[in-house]
Amino acid sequence: MNYVIIGNSSAAIGCIEGIRKIDTTGTITILSDEPYHTYSRPLISYWLEGKVSDEKIYYRSEDFYKKNNCNIIFGKKVTHINKTVGEITLEDGSMLHYDKLLIATGSRAFVPPMEGLDSVTHKFTFMKYDDAKAVKEVLKPNSKVLIIGAGLIGLKAAEGVYKMTKDITVVDLADRILPSILDNEGSGIVQNHLEKKGVRFILNDKVARFTSHTAVLDSGTALNFDILIIAVGVRPNTELASDCSLEVNKGIIVDHTCKTSDANIYAAGDCCESIDVSTGTSKILALLPNAYMQGEVAGLNMAGGQKTYNNAIPMNAIGFFGLHMITAGSYEGETHSFETENDYKKLIYKDGLLKGYIMIGDVARAGIYTSIIKEQIPLTDVDSALLFTKPQMMLFGKSRRLEKLGGVKIGN
Repeated sequence: MNYVIIGNSSAAIGCIEGIRKIDTTGTITILSDEPYHTYSRPLISYWLEGKVSDEKIYYRSEDFYKKNNCNIIFGKKVTHINKTVGEITLEDGSMLHYDKLLIATGSRAFVPPMEGLDSVTHKFTFMKYDDAKAVKEVLKPNSKVLIIGAGLIGLKAAEGVYKMTKDITVVDLADRILPSILDNEGSGIVQNHLEKKGVRFILNDKVARFTSHTAVLDSGTALNFDILIIAVGVRPNTELASDCSLEVNKGIIVDHTCKTSDANIYAAGDCCESIDVSTGTSKILALLPNAYMQGEVAGLNMAGGQKTYNNAIPMNAIGFFGLHMITAGSYEGETHSFETENDYKKLIYKDGLLKGYIMIGDVARAGIYTSIIKEQIPLTDVDSALLFTKPQMMLFGKSRRLEKLGGVKIGN
């Protein structure tokens, strides 16, 4: 069997490991448009900050490809997929045949049109290793850094440059930071924490125009800067799939086995859609754990196994300047929340099921909440007092505890 994987991040690695669980001899070829060994993209801010070395940013050991008997082609883009004959074309005109193909092309930074942006000398996005390296080359102790976007990527960029320069301003059109994952209360807690570190926020505003070192906002405020980082959002890389007439919505459409509308082509990661079990809707879940699990399921099925991927939820586990948070699921429903000086927790439930949660500060045992959401365990089956205060295994009934601890269902 001849397997080809387009991409070299977490979904691709999951696919390789999934294939090798079943097929130890088939040929695996990985194509990456970057020149690097597989690395963990969430770690690029820590690399920039100096917390993580070049070796530690690797997502797998240096001998990973050799151990898994893979061919790796670095620094070349795939330009076309011919699904009729099972062939892909690279930018240099060379072609590769496949029996089974995985599209794991991920996503890219979205840069909206902004007047005068071309005049800015030092402008960057912040999604790839090369982005962090480019920022590091020009970053100096007295640099004024302007970040457009107060989402996860923008705030991780702020943390990444913080040790080198304390002059950081973040602008966002939204009325709060991290608007896609936090409510007003949670956002306020994190913003206050970052402001105490010296990060400046300008919200409910946007850039009207740039000159080489100045951003003029809609409000009339003029901000001088040396380095501009644009972090306003991402777009899935679906062009290869669209061009060969695979079914594509916002992301590539796959079934519960991660197969596309073509029997020999699979997709995984940020470029495709998943069913969010907390809402029952199909959406892009651009999260490393989901990408890996999707990739592994795809690999197992590509190699002739049987595995489904059907319990995905939106989830983020992240920290900023020592303040940790985990969010998951949907925020539509009734809520139960409490807040102390250092911690915040909010649980969202609907139709007798836990649908989502936000935890900031103390995030211990968040995995129990995640499990309840993914497995759609009725709240009538758990101890509600423990659920809302101190989540632990004892909140489950005896049979459910035994199932979780030993993997054996009572009655089997």
